[in-house]
Amino acid sequence: MADAVIEAIKKAIEGSKPLERKFKQTLDLAINLKEIDLKNPKNRMDENVLLPKGRGKAVKVGAFGASEFAMKAKKAADYVLSPADIDNYAANKKQFKKIATECRYFIAEANLMVPIGKKLGAILAVRGKMPMPYPSNIDPAVIINNLKNTVKAKTPKDSPVIHVAVGTEEMSPEDIAENIHAVIERVEKKLERGKQNVRSIHIKTTMGPDVRLR
Repeated sequence: MADAVIEAIKKAIEGSKPLERKFKQTLDLAINLKEIDLKNPKNRMDENVLLPKGRGKAVKVGAFGASEFAMKAKKAADYVLSPADIDNYAANKKQFKKIATECRYFIAEANLMVPIGKKLGAILAVRGKMPMPYPSNIDPAVIINNLKNTVKAKTPKDSPVIHVAVGTEEMSPEDIAENIHAVIERVEKKLERGKQNVRSIHIKTTMGPDVRLR
């Protein structure tokens, strides 16, 4: 299976080369599900998956915190927002919307979740970016660095297909294959019947042809 996945990745990348691109293409994994009632919230998936070989492109992470938590977060976060910043952005929501759009993920010191929810929750929730809460005594830099290599495996309400970015065309096929394995393994563990709930799996570049993995 591993060799077949690597060959499929190579085929997907080669298939997109005839036309030159001015951007780095992403490799998108599509997992088509079957025999699952997505109208039932219990059957929907919303999982963060750490890619062992990274995303291949940078993403931004924001952190809400104070004191030592904020100081440690500055080592890795693209934005560190204090309790005072929460109040300031509540009064200037247009400016905060830019940050919310830029950042893929947010984390927060647990005791700030209530004011964040009340003052900025409407902006974050609609984007699916409510912060993940953590206790004050952890090192947020470790969490943030992991999130920068994390992708979300999520089932839409009205479509039995999970789309996940598993790398870029500049990564080696072997590294992309390792990322794919991590995603498929996590998804199948969450499905009620595991592999039996998977109809097919495909890989493609942003603008390239679709290649079936299985």
